[in-house]
Amino acid sequence: MGNEPAHTVTRYDQELDRLRGLVARMGGLVERQTARAIAAVVDQDEEAALEPPELDVEVDALEREAESLAIRILALRAPMAVDLRVIIAVLKITGDFERIGDYASSIARRALKVEPLDGALSFGALRNMARLVQENLHSAIEAMVNNDSECAMQVWGSDTAIDELYTAMFRELVTYMMEDPRKISPCIHLLFVAKNLERIGDHATNIAERVYYAVTGEMLPALRPRGGAAKKSG
Repeated sequence: MGNEPAHTVTRYDQELDRLRGLVARMGGLVERQTARAIAAVVDQDEEAALEPPELDVEVDALEREAESLAIRILALRAPMAVDLRVIIAVLKITGDFERIGDYASSIARRALKVEPLDGALSFGALRNMARLVQENLHSAIEAMVNNDSECAMQVWGSDTAIDELYTAMFRELVTYMMEDPRKISPCIHLLFVAKNLERIGDHATNIAERVYYAVTGEMLPALRPRGGAAKKSG
């Protein structure tokens, strides 16, 4: 944009800054939604359970605003190179954030139906999985805000632990249900919560991939490790 008048360049930079700000706000909201949804489950916090669905309205509004602005910039400014990659990444990241918000809301709505189980598996396993998911989501958002490709790469490679925890929980919960039909209902609720957490982890990894591409111009491999198997990037 070297031949553009100074005021046009300034306006363009302002629009990019506004776009980054909108996406950063989305990231902050979905991170809070996830944290409150987890608190609702593991702490049986009724007040925490109310917040994620309420925040979902704001997340959806920010997604629409960010997408509208991104499309406007593409149409009117014809960005190139890094700016173009950033805008493309933003369009995808907003979708990831919107889905994370949906999963967090789903967890919150189910939270008060979840009951601790007697025996080896309790909320302890869920807490461990939730902690890893929150750490990955936070790191993915930090990588996005700071244009940190190394941090993004670390997130991309750390999803395996979440998948392994989910697989272990799935197998143990199925065993509980087979051994005692009275445990079917609480086990099913725990399975839904665990699956939603696993999907939040997947979207955090997707965000890391978008960030890595925006910063470096390179795509990460289409398949990433998943608990001993390959997992296709989203």
